[in-house]
Amino acid sequence: MTTTWFGVGMVERLADELAALRVSRPLLVTDHGLTKAGVASLAQATVPDSVQWTTYDGTPSNPTVEAVEQALDLYRRSGCDGIVALGGGSPIDLAKAVALLARQEGALEAFDITAKPPVTITFDVAPLIAIPTTAGTGSEVGRAAVISAPGDRKLIIVSLHLIPRVVLADPALTSGLPAGMTAGTGMDAMTHCIEGFLAPNFNPPAAAVALDGIRRLSANIRRAVEEGSDLEARAHMMLGSLEGGMSMANGLGGVHAMSHAAGAIERLHLHHGTLNAVLLPPVLRYNHPAVGERYGEVLAAMGQSRDASLDEVILELNASLGLPIRLGAMGVTEDLLPALAERAAVDFTARTNPRQAGREAYFQLFREAL
Repeated sequence: MTTTWFGVGMVERLADELAALRVSRPLLVTDHGLTKAGVASLAQATVPDSVQWTTYDGTPSNPTVEAVEQALDLYRRSGCDGIVALGGGSPIDLAKAVALLARQEGALEAFDITAKPPVTITFDVAPLIAIPTTAGTGSEVGRAAVISAPGDRKLIIVSLHLIPRVVLADPALTSGLPAGMTAGTGMDAMTHCIEGFLAPNFNPPAAAVALDGIRRLSANIRRAVEEGSDLEARAHMMLGSLEGGMSMANGLGGVHAMSHAAGAIERLHLHHGTLNAVLLPPVLRYNHPAVGERYGEVLAAMGQSRDASLDEVILELNASLGLPIRLGAMGVTEDLLPALAERAAVDFTARTNPRQAGREAYFQLFREAL
């Protein structure tokens, strides 16, 4: 069970939540940028001196198996008894993997959902508190951790037991996020809501949450990008991100199958949310025959005419946010497409795409996005 505290100043609850979980030697999982900006120190300053911190701030932009192993080794050597994840989806996903391996035996690859069979994840994971500093991934309320592995692969570890015990969602922590990262993470959340809404599973509560997320995100993303200190816009973006994280429980789709494949290209270090933004329009065009009138509901939630072209609306939104329109602008080249299509076709998230797609369909979608 997860307890989510939302609002400006909620980071100050950290001491109480650590005490409630009986954590006195936490490992802080974050990244160099947040350490340099003083955000990590800000969070640590809210707890008494009796709490003995160990910090791992080597989280890469896409968390890797190697980074998980480094953080896990530090957790064990320091005698830590819990984890605080501070940052976007990368530190939170990395922290989930460390919380798992701190209590359960096996290599991380053995827990991957595509392992045959994957090792069952039990309730025994290290207590984890998540403090998001971006409004995008929804990982703080999600059950998955996505970790890059050697060979340009993505491991997807999924279990309800990986959801953090406590979330401190403080919109003020996102106010210093640069415009480009605000745009990319915001479109990540938008994609979670759209794909969660369109997934073929029958789940009216998840659909309602997804539509509310789309409303909040579409109404506030431009303001958050242009006026980063606007806490009202930041609060709506963070709520939309949380709703996107909850929507993912209904399933994702082809956009994520493709972004997982492209995001695993180690030499490019591509941002997951920006990939989602670029890949969303072509996947929407492909899925249209299988979705029908549901696009109208998404458009209405965005304040658009139900008769508008959803993929064109997303393209225009991306352009207005200063995001790239094509994968080629991000460094993806045509020679990579066959391997990317192969990986996308077998990705876990492809199972809930509204329209079934195989390797050839994904190859054409990558080519269209290039």
